[in-house]
Amino acid sequence: MVIMILLALISTGLFVSTKMDEWKLGREASESLRLVYSAQRMYLADNPTVSVSSLTPALIIPYLPNQAAALPTIKSLTGSTLTIVVTAMPPVVSTNTGLTYDPSNCATDSLWDVGP
Repeated sequence: MVIMILLALISTGLFVSTKMDEWKLGREASESLRLVYSAQRMYLADNPTVSVSSLTPALIIPYLPNQAAALPTIKSLTGSTLTIVVTAMPPVVSTNTGLTYDPSNCATDSLWDVGP
């Protein structure tokens, strides 16, 4: 009986730990997207005639905080590196195949996206 209870507690702890790691990845992704979104808005405020579709990372990078040398990258739930698309407003996370990545399946939950 005691062994069964211990196994149940261990499996519950592992499940919670995995979900917590997924939440942390989503939170880090949304923070990175917010930084890029803020840089986009600052660049567009300085250059009001430029369209969002013509933005490039080279134009946005000088507006990132802490004199960043490159756009932040994001890790997926499987550990692959994802990129941020700056030609969308607000910016989105993109897979290597060009699809928008949001495992939370909600564009307004502020995980894996900028949110409201």
